[in-house]
Amino acid sequence: MVTDTRLEAELRALAGSVPDPELPVVTLEELGVLRGVQVTGPGRVVVELTPTYTGCPAIEAMTSDIEQVLHEHGVAEVSVVRVLSPAWSTDDISAEGRRKLAEFGIAPPRHRSPGEPVPLTLSVRCPRCGSTDTELLSRFSSTACKALRRCVSCREPFDHFKEL
Repeated sequence: MVTDTRLEAELRALAGSVPDPELPVVTLEELGVLRGVQVTGPGRVVVELTPTYTGCPAIEAMTSDIEQVLHEHGVAEVSVVRVLSPAWSTDDISAEGRRKLAEFGIAPPRHRSPGEPVPLTLSVRCPRCGSTDTELLSRFSSTACKALRRCVSCREPFDHFKEL
């Protein structure tokens, strides 16, 4: 769904400003899960949201938070629909979102060009000291979309947002 009107753009900005419930350092817009906002009638809005993966448990909290912020700004009826195609990809994370993840201590996924295959991750840069001498501790971290790594140089553990 494409945002056409000024009102839809304003509502998209409001919905997009909602922090991700699992990674509150980034917004839903920066994470790239907000797909569109459409005014369907007076006081009625449809918001399209794509989860980071199909079984993402945070989608319910995202939906509730979007509904709340839009209700607080005068929208009487908010319908949040899940859009599974095209699937979300880590390429959907904005440059600002990647910057915030790194600043927060989470190694962001590498960006790739559209159509380029997902790269085999041979090294991951430590978000604290910048060393690429890191090791995998667990393929899964606090969320399924992150892996737990440790920097061999500074010995600090950190999350790495896996490329999808």
